[in-house]
Amino acid sequence: MDEELRERLRDAARSHHPDRARMLARIGRGLADGPPARAPRMPRRAMPWLRVAGASVAVCGVLVAGAVAVTSAGHGDGPGERVAAPPHSPTPALPSAPASKGPPRGALPAANGPLWTDGSVDPNSNAYWAQSNVTVKTGEALTALTVELRVALTGGVGTTGSWRSLPVADFTASAREEGGFLVYRWTLKPGRTAPAGTHTFAGQYNHAEGERDAAGDDYTVRGGASKPPEGPFAAGGGFTPLR
Repeated sequence: MDEELRERLRDAARSHHPDRARMLARIGRGLADGPPARAPRMPRRAMPWLRVAGASVAVCGVLVAGAVAVTSAGHGDGPGERVAAPPHSPTPALPSAPASKGPPRGALPAANGPLWTDGSVDPNSNAYWAQSNVTVKTGEALTALTVELRVALTGGVGTTGSWRSLPVADFTASAREEGGFLVYRWTLKPGRTAPAGTHTFAGQYNHAEGERDAAGDDYTVRGGASKPPEGPFAAGGGFTPLR
């Protein structure tokens, strides 16, 4: 019986011819219909601790945004607006060097005849070194001229040199300590002439560390001309105390 059954099954299998076209049509209809729609999932309720965390994050966000806004306003770098600087009065410009405080001992004027003079501390002076300038303006050529700069011997004062804008060969120059002062003296040599114009005589010196007060310094200028008024002329002044 078993052998006969197996033989019959084999005969049935050999004689079966599947309908290929029908099978493909059924597959096509199934693909067109698509998978059955799935029911939407209900949203899960947030855990209480998540709600608390979310609220904390929101508060932090507000605080950070506020801080950014304040910083932007302070620097004037916001994207749509700049904070204008408050109006203020301009700071008065300081003079590049102290101006003359007026005639020193002897009540010499700062101007006399064709002479006009001024004393100033050079703005390039520093906490260890200074240069004092005597400016001489003359409206006439001078046949006689002596410029004397007196630097009070306060702490550490010692000469480091001198110069003048007029030719070196036209003057005899010296620097020595006299009566509590470091005295620079320039004297026009006989037969030489200082032309009309503005001329500078400068003495350089070291001093104790710090800002040196030039209130005790002074200068004098004496000169004569070949044309009336011939002179002699004398002018002088001092230096404004450092504040």
